[in-house]
Amino acid sequence: MRLIVIAVGRLKQGPERELTKRYRERFEDIGRKLGFRGLEIHEVAESRARDAATRMAEEAAGIAAHFPEKYGLIALDERGKSIDSTAFAARLGRFRDAATDIIFVIGGADGLSPELRGKASLVIAFGAATWPHQMVRVMLLEQIYRAATILAGHPYHRA
Repeated sequence: MRLIVIAVGRLKQGPERELTKRYRERFEDIGRKLGFRGLEIHEVAESRARDAATRMAEEAAGIAAHFPEKYGLIALDERGKSIDSTAFAARLGRFRDAATDIIFVIGGADGLSPELRGKASLVIAFGAATWPHQMVRVMLLEQIYRAATILAGHPYHRA
């Protein structure tokens, strides 16, 4: 099964891109041993529409263009549920055991369209604060890596 991150916006050169690369590489080292076939990242251009509803709808169409046939959808949204790293790892493990590709979606400045959010089997937030989408991507990849360490039984998963 594959993990796919679809994010609105592009990461420029800098610390966010470096951290994203680091956590992706760390995950892929452990993930293959756990039955994960890889971690794909797709960037969707930010809409330039005048109003937020149109921007979210255009971005949702761009996100949906990357969906495989069979998948589980997890949305990252400030209104989502906060779950700890162990619960996140357990959810990833269940998707893996069901051989379902997992898609994580990160919206742009306006967030995700209500329709896209409604299709998600899980909507999560990294706390009550609003985070820039670039930082959410880094935090998501760190949590994916941490989940793999938990699933692998590594004693340093809390590090």
